[in-house]
Amino acid sequence: MIASRDISYDASLSEALKDPAEAAAYIEAVLSLDDPAALLIALRHVAQAHGMAEVARRADMGNKTLFRALSENGNPTITTLHKVLHAVGLRLSVTPEPAH
Repeated sequence: MIASRDISYDASLSEALKDPAEAAAYIEAVLSLDDPAALLIALRHVAQAHGMAEVARRADMGNKTLFRALSENGNPTITTLHKVLHAVGLRLSVTPEPAH
């Protein structure tokens, strides 16, 4: 992805994360960090790219509930995670870890 010099990084990231393939790759990369706080930030970025209110509506949850779950101190349940991912066109998947 090539971003114009006059587009901020946040705007460029937000635009890219509207694409489910880009969002999936972003979350997959963050998962490889094995850092729950980084995953929460990535989920928040993806939800923000799609519009938090719209994600909350698609996920059938209140705006405040979504904001709280994806906040810096959030601790979303597996149900919330599933709903948010589904609302942005993604799904949870499990694969074997590569052998070391």
